[in-house]
Amino acid sequence: MSTKSGIGCTGDMLEPVESPPSDGTTFADRPLWTSRDTAAGVAAIALLVTAVCLSTVVRPSPPLHDVALFAHLGFLVLGFGAVLVADYFFVLWVLGRATFAEAVAHTARLHPLIWSGLLGLVASGTLLRPDLSSGATALKLVLVTTLTLNGIQATALGRRMSTLDGPPPVPLLLWGAATSALSQLCWWGAVVIGYLNTTR
Repeated sequence: MSTKSGIGCTGDMLEPVESPPSDGTTFADRPLWTSRDTAAGVAAIALLVTAVCLSTVVRPSPPLHDVALFAHLGFLVLGFGAVLVADYFFVLWVLGRATFAEAVAHTARLHPLIWSGLLGLVASGTLLRPDLSSGATALKLVLVTTLTLNGIQATALGRRMSTLDGPPPVPLLLWGAATSALSQLCWWGAVVIGYLNTTR
């Protein structure tokens, strides 16, 4: 299946858009989950496992630990903040203050910030000497893994939503709501556990 790229105008901004597939199908006919998404999921899990293994052998000095903790908090603000802004755009749509297409487009632009924040959290976390024998730390790792995989499927869901011409179907809206709820649960859960670990 081949596609062609063009330049589309959204508001006062020019951005690349895809032309319809040349084989006569529509974007909506494509599978929601692709082999690229599967590869991204496998790579994400491998990265998380690598980070956990590194955290068991890295012994940062106290100053480096403090720098890593500051960076960890900064990446938290970046990633979680972008998630909250993304959800805010959909709240605006629900309130009739924005179109569905605008909410989807603005959210897509936030994906690089969200992923940068999450990647930074994982990288800086390897220098924080996590106690892997702790149940709370194990739960946090589960939340981060779930958050990562949920983010990959959210990206796939966003691609499907961006192809809609009319009102979004109810099943897609429910899927989006569940995705957002799971994201919030994982982010807030990881934040609370991280806070409790630093105050012990």
